[in-house]
Amino acid sequence: MIKILFICHGNICRSPMAEFIMKDLVTKQHMAHEFLIASAATSTEEIWNGVGNPVYPPAKAELKRHRISCEGKHAVQITKQDYDKYDLLIGMDDWNIRNMKRVFGEDSAHKMHKLLEYAGRTDDVADPWYSRRFDIAYQDIYEGCTGLLEYLKAQGI
Repeated sequence: MIKILFICHGNICRSPMAEFIMKDLVTKQHMAHEFLIASAATSTEEIWNGVGNPVYPPAKAELKRHRISCEGKHAVQITKQDYDKYDLLIGMDDWNIRNMKRVFGEDSAHKMHKLLEYAGRTDDVADPWYSRRFDIAYQDIYEGCTGLLEYLKAQGI
């Protein structure tokens, strides 16, 4: 089983979009049983008294436009233990990677990657919290997740 944790700043936009896009992709290829897919935040900004906020409404609406549900998802924060729990820790941008290293330490097992690496790109998934372009974020994330799945299939999962 491949265990993937998608990570962004608040776990209300990009990382939950990646979590549910990837879940949709593996389900459509009848591979869901081979994966554990989740998402988390590097910050606590969207977590109050131990309870995380739900997926941000425009992100949820963009997923719904593509017939993908994210019902029941609430923000959670990464923990140091996640480094050992997951096979891949996928950040959305350089800041996420920097903050992941602050929590996990150095990446001795080479588990930390930016999502768009799997699409052959070096840029970041732009944060739609600021741009308001959830459609562009969706397309970037879909491209990254599709590339990630193709990469994993080529590795023989």
